[in-house]
Amino acid sequence: MDLTTPISELNKVGKVTAARLKNLGLATARDLLFDAPFRYDDFSECLSIDQLVAGQKANVVGVIELINNKRSARRRLAITEILVSDESGTLRAVWFNQSFLARILRVGDSVSLAGRVEEEYGQTVMRAPVYEKITPFPSPPCQGGGAIHTQGLVPHYNLTAGLTQKQLRFLIRQVIGLAARLVDWLPAEVKKQYGLIDLSRAVRDIHSPKNLNEAEAAKRRLAFDELFNLQLRAQLDRQRLKKWPAEPIVFQEEATKNFVAGLPFTLTDDQRRAAWEILQDLTKSRPMTRLLIGDVGSGKTVVALLAMLNAAWNGRQAALLAPTEILARQHFTTINRLLTKTDLKVGLITRTDKQINPTPDTRHQTSENQLSKEFRAKKISVNQIIENSDIIIGTHALLASGIKMPRLNLAVVDEQHRFGVAQRHYLLKQDDPEQKIVPHLLSMTATPIPRSLALALSDDLATSLIKEQPRGRLPIKTEIFADIERERAYEIIRREVAADRQAFIICPLIEESDKMDAKAATLEYRRLREEVFPDLRLGLVHGRLKTADKDSVMTAFMDGRIDILVATAVVEVGIDVPNATVMLVESADRFGLAQLHQYRGRVGRGEHQSYCFLATEAENNKARERLAAMLRFDNGFDLAKADLRFRGPGEVYGTVQKGFQELKIASLFDWELMRQAKTTTADLLAASPDLSKFPLLRDWLGEREKTVHWE
Repeated sequence: MDLTTPISELNKVGKVTAARLKNLGLATARDLLFDAPFRYDDFSECLSIDQLVAGQKANVVGVIELINNKRSARRRLAITEILVSDESGTLRAVWFNQSFLARILRVGDSVSLAGRVEEEYGQTVMRAPVYEKITPFPSPPCQGGGAIHTQGLVPHYNLTAGLTQKQLRFLIRQVIGLAARLVDWLPAEVKKQYGLIDLSRAVRDIHSPKNLNEAEAAKRRLAFDELFNLQLRAQLDRQRLKKWPAEPIVFQEEATKNFVAGLPFTLTDDQRRAAWEILQDLTKSRPMTRLLIGDVGSGKTVVALLAMLNAAWNGRQAALLAPTEILARQHFTTINRLLTKTDLKVGLITRTDKQINPTPDTRHQTSENQLSKEFRAKKISVNQIIENSDIIIGTHALLASGIKMPRLNLAVVDEQHRFGVAQRHYLLKQDDPEQKIVPHLLSMTATPIPRSLALALSDDLATSLIKEQPRGRLPIKTEIFADIERERAYEIIRREVAADRQAFIICPLIEESDKMDAKAATLEYRRLREEVFPDLRLGLVHGRLKTADKDSVMTAFMDGRIDILVATAVVEVGIDVPNATVMLVESADRFGLAQLHQYRGRVGRGEHQSYCFLATEAENNKARERLAAMLRFDNGFDLAKADLRFRGPGEVYGTVQKGFQELKIASLFDWELMRQAKTTTADLLAASPDLSKFPLLRDWLGEREKTVHWE
């Protein structure tokens, strides 16, 4: 076995498991090594049974004395109980709806249990603890015995349906020895300067640290690698862009002023300032690389549209790339609505089998499906749509092989954190091969990122910030309530629907799970439709639906044909339904604050008062204190910082950077590490602009990013 060994060749990996791992981007042994955990359970405190105290989290080792399966008459649950003893006493462990345990565990087996300790009728008990069999009587007590799931710092990895933490730990245990074969690309003097550990040690320690200090040192080295990779790619691209010119976009002042004056709303000062910064950049012969940062609902799209219009008015072309079909179609609808008084053509490309290119006279009254059939009948190709469009809106379909945009002069990437480096660079490669003229690039994000991250994403990246919300918008009333208070939210939903408005209800899961006490969208949809809102129109959307079915439901909701949309995280980004005024998030404690802020941003986009209700059954003070930050802060950046403060000490990195494909380990708030990565990059490129003096680094970069072009 080596670093390139396919996962399918590992022990206990069949075709189904290999396919599931591939969904996580794991195909080789090397991939497993670099699949860092996102947090740890701290089971380093191993106690004898008589030392256990209610409320603590601990590990205990003992022998099974008794196993019993029974049913609870009150809740109709299957209950499995075992009694475990050591020299100091007896402990009861209880699992619900896991009757199979009686077939796995046997009286006389030595087991290691880990979980939270409770007291019930004077007896010590663990509910649903993590368990594993161990070799009898490990020596010294509570250490060894082959335990990897219940002792020490136990890693937790990102999963997909059908995979378990135990499976992933088992596979990583098989390949962890290969860490010694990793070539450390980072020069020794850099590691010494910043106190970074060797790569092989970092990979080994990130999976099985002896303590939190080891975990932090491993995380710091691997996070540095990520930030260094971003910075190095950015500076190399900047070198390339300095050599290649862009075609200036002349500012069409009169046309722009007339368009702004005809908008159905007034631009905020921040929108005007950001638009002016972008338009000034576009007049230069140097390619613009600018990041537009704006909180949810701040009006980034219209700012980008002003830039795209100027490209079109100069006889060139602009493209807007969105991460999902729903968001692409929404941009298509919004932009067409704003361009009613112009003769510009907008093309929409989402999938190669569904291409839409409305002409000015049909654009505002013909449905997308009708247009799709019409243009398929005429056999109009994607490239023909591009050729006849002034502004092109699309998903990843725009990046498909064979698609050419020879007139492209401005590329806009929406939710840029959801696109990888290679995808963004593909747009920059839409150039003239002879003259090497590249398009300007405007990236947009609603993710609350600090200026320091913007600088890390691209050396001296120009940024424009929109802080103001559009004028006339009312603050969203946010409340936290427990299960017994839910009826009050339902009454407000009924009242809003009676006034011809709409509501979202968000659930964290698709199907019911025995392992997580949280609302499931499918069950909640059925209950709401049959018991709570039988007289209203409900829709259900989640990630497992086919794209066509999901789009159908979302379109019906946006068109007002659905009163209440029950959904999972698929509505987190980009859904603009001004008529929606209520957002109810079930099991809100299961979401990060930045994610909750995204949900809240789905309402409050119209003229009516809007509400965000955070339902939680969590009883611990920390969870409620964290949710209370949603009442104190109404902007994403402050919430992201608050989320970081609430992380547990065993967590390797926060969830604020959710969706950043380039950042798996680094935190968005690793400011000092970003500065170090930037300084190191500049020093190495100054010493060797083509990295020929650092062959290991050059090889590493080539493995990390296959699209690197050395000029």
